[in-house]
Amino acid sequence: MKKISLLMASFFLCLPAVSFAQDITVAAAANVQFTLDDLKAEFTKETGVGVKTVIGSSGKLTAQAENGAPFDVFLSADMKYPTKLYKDGFSSAAPQVYAYGTLVLWTMKDVDLSKGIAVLNDAHVQKIAIADPKVAPYGREAVNTLKFYKLYDPLQKELVLGESISQANQFITTGAADIGFTAESVVLAPNMRAQGKWMEVDPQAYKPIAQGVVVLKYASTEHSKEAQEFYHFLFSTPARGIFKKYGYRLP
Repeated sequence: MKKISLLMASFFLCLPAVSFAQDITVAAAANVQFTLDDLKAEFTKETGVGVKTVIGSSGKLTAQAENGAPFDVFLSADMKYPTKLYKDGFSSAAPQVYAYGTLVLWTMKDVDLSKGIAVLNDAHVQKIAIADPKVAPYGREAVNTLKFYKLYDPLQKELVLGESISQANQFITTGAADIGFTAESVVLAPNMRAQGKWMEVDPQAYKPIAQGVVVLKYASTEHSKEAQEFYHFLFSTPARGIFKKYGYRLP
């Protein structure tokens, strides 16, 4: 029996470390939601580490992290929020840009997008969906776009604010809004490709949407190795290919 026990102990000691890997929790801005599905699948295939996700606006996820939410890694829609977490001591390393987001106009209705941004002035465009600019970077840049074209003041009453880009997308896909601003990564998602029509917003009309990632100090208690592996994976060739597939520009 002693011999069997020793053999079994030796067997378990020799198992690959990945067998004992723990799932990590990744908090991610809503624009990354569909991209993250592909990233998770590739990462788990490579490492055996599972990834749980929490999706929301960058501002709200930051507040949750500051209030003790068990996030290991945070993928923001900008650099402002992860930089804040770093400066406030919730991360031991400064954030890095993992991708640059692209803003688009998206509609399910009979709207003539060949007119470009001027289509927002059409009489039958009554409601324009954007994410809340106070907490969602894509919403903030949608407002900057409208200001660039001097449309913000005349169209302000027509704006319908979603608490995140996900809710803005719901307004668009359900027809609650006639048109709206969203991320190119959303309209390129497999389950969205055939829905409605879209046009890319001129990148000169808004500030570059540099999206940052940080490993949070929460990860150091249990998932430090796995969290760091996921962080480095985001800058790997397979991950860069996935980001490019979803319309992101690469740093």
